[in-house]
Amino acid sequence: MNPTSHRAGHVAVIGRPNVGKSTLVNALVGAKISITSNRPQTTRHQLLGIATFPEGQLLLVDTPGIHREQKRAMNRWMNRAARGAIEGVDAAMLVVRAGQWDDEDSLAFDALRSSGVPVVLVVNQVDKLKDKTALLPYLGKVSEGREFAAVHPISALKRKGLEALVKDVLMLMPEQPPLYAEDEITDKSQRFLAGELVREQLMRQLGDELPYATTVEIERFVVDGALLRIGAVIWVERDGQKAIVIGKGGERLREVGSKSRQQMERLFDAKVFLETWVRVREGWSDDEAALRAFGYHD
Repeated sequence: MNPTSHRAGHVAVIGRPNVGKSTLVNALVGAKISITSNRPQTTRHQLLGIATFPEGQLLLVDTPGIHREQKRAMNRWMNRAARGAIEGVDAAMLVVRAGQWDDEDSLAFDALRSSGVPVVLVVNQVDKLKDKTALLPYLGKVSEGREFAAVHPISALKRKGLEALVKDVLMLMPEQPPLYAEDEITDKSQRFLAGELVREQLMRQLGDELPYATTVEIERFVVDGALLRIGAVIWVERDGQKAIVIGKGGERLREVGSKSRQQMERLFDAKVFLETWVRVREGWSDDEAALRAFGYHD
């Protein structure tokens, strides 16, 4: 194969929750299309990030983290979405956190191994390793008995090590012209991205459990000249949760709305008028019909 020819293909970005998959996708695409927080299971949907380089194009399939806990319909749906992303890709990146490997990392690796696609091991957050001399023994240990097409220590947040990673992953792609235009960055609509940006603020600002009982539905998305008029409904499962999301005197809801609007204006490069409401639908996260109504479907 000619290494200088143009290559393009699909790459599944797989790993357990909270290892930096979405941060990596955003860094490679060069724009914030996947929401991030320090909470596990922030990503709930498959999302395509389009990363275009002079040598080729990577279509990065960002996925929910593969996890063992399947208490609710939402957890089962996220695992199905993550495993479904492996189908039809040209390669996969298994993202792990430097210095760590647990049962859920093994679960993700086993899902990839059974798919037969070439796997690049991406060891993220190497900048957070206190003892840098531990990196080589760690890489040797996790590679033992596991076949990887390449191994790359990186820091997605600081954009370190990405150039070499891109080069190796592109070499696993078929030779073909770009599959998307150079200025396209995702296959998702602005409406979808708006909902995700509101949910990101909920993940970042609420307590440990509450973010998992919330979802966001965009009821209105209207282009009014240079202005985007957006109406977002935050769904919770109980009245007590509604009060927490709204906050004293509506303070928390205003903060969620303000920060979401700023992120939307940055991503959409437009002025945004955002309205938010909080409503209750009991047990939605363990209700298959409710999940489908809120856009969680295979």
